Amino acid sequence: MIKPSPNPPNTDPASTHEPDSEKLVEAAEQALDFRVPSAADIKAKPRAPSTLFTVDPEVSTETLVVYLVETLASVDVMVHHLVDLLDGGSRNVLLGISNSVMLAEITANRVLDQIDPR
Repeated sequence: MIKPSPNPPNTDPASTHEPDSEKLVEAAEQALDFRVPSAADIKAKPRAPSTLFTVDPEVSTETLVVYLVETLASVDVMVHHLVDLLDGGSRNVLLGISNSVMLAEITANRVLDQIDPR
């Protein structure tokens, strides 16, 4: 079998373009410093909660927990629907997620029972 390119590829020995490793390292550090703030920088800024999705601060704890329980129950139904469509490892992963959701739902129901005992 003939390879389409030589191994290693031929390079032009007269090429004057050699990457300067110091400049590359400096550029990488500047990019990381620009994109990734330090922990001190993050802690120095006051926390401003996002208002994109807000929950009415006047809503009662009971209402919030009821919504949480209903949401967890819906997620569990969706996961079980997907479990029926899969086999093998993916199915086992979804069953594990389902168990975690079920435990969260049981915990939320217990909190609801403590808020409003029947």
